[in-house]
Amino acid sequence: MTDLAALVRLCPPPPPGRPTTIRWDAVEADLGKRLPCDYKRLAERYGPGRFSDFLSVFHPHGVTEFVGLTGPVPGRMRAHLRKDYDQGTPPVPCDPDHLFAVGSTDNGECIFWITAPDADPDVWRVAVNEARGPRWYTHDGSPTGFLVAVLSGLTRVPRFPADLLDSPAMFEPLTPSAWKTESVVPQGPIDAAAVRAWARANGIDVPARGRIPRAVLDARLQANRA
Repeated sequence: MTDLAALVRLCPPPPPGRPTTIRWDAVEADLGKRLPCDYKRLAERYGPGRFSDFLSVFHPHGVTEFVGLTGPVPGRMRAHLRKDYDQGTPPVPCDPDHLFAVGSTDNGECIFWITAPDADPDVWRVAVNEARGPRWYTHDGSPTGFLVAVLSGLTRVPRFPADLLDSPAMFEPLTPSAWKTESVVPQGPIDAAAVRAWARANGIDVPARGRIPRAVLDARLQANRA
């Protein structure tokens, strides 16, 4: 059984819907490197989203640039790691030029590919750094295999929540959502003197001159509605 088949059985992907085309040639050209076939199948099967409300795998169509595979996070993480690596603290498992961020957790850990050898992406391994500490965990396999190992309980990564497996593994698709406008209740001119008098009568501090704080105006509005 392939890692993807095991993950699908363990954690069902979203039902097939409108097909999303991933132009892998353009993605790889943007990154300047070939990507593992296993990752491409994972991205195509699940789309952008989060596993068990905790683990996110970066996707070419991530809902924000910070969970997008071609966004700024991999470069920023590599710069931080380069500084740590050159200074020798905290320990970094390999040259940062061979670490490429491919995911993250809600704890703040980052999931990396160890991109060595660069010419053979299908043998790249996974590394996870401790969010607020020096430790690293390495997984001898792909991101898909890593997800299977963690979500099945076969692998326990230090600092991952102890209750991560209390609920069945699930996948939450994430799609961009538009801002919703909120209706505004029309209000007449503000009688500043009346507002200040009301505030003082109710034990609320209010400046004698100048702008009346929004919180005071809201409090009076709520009191009048009650």
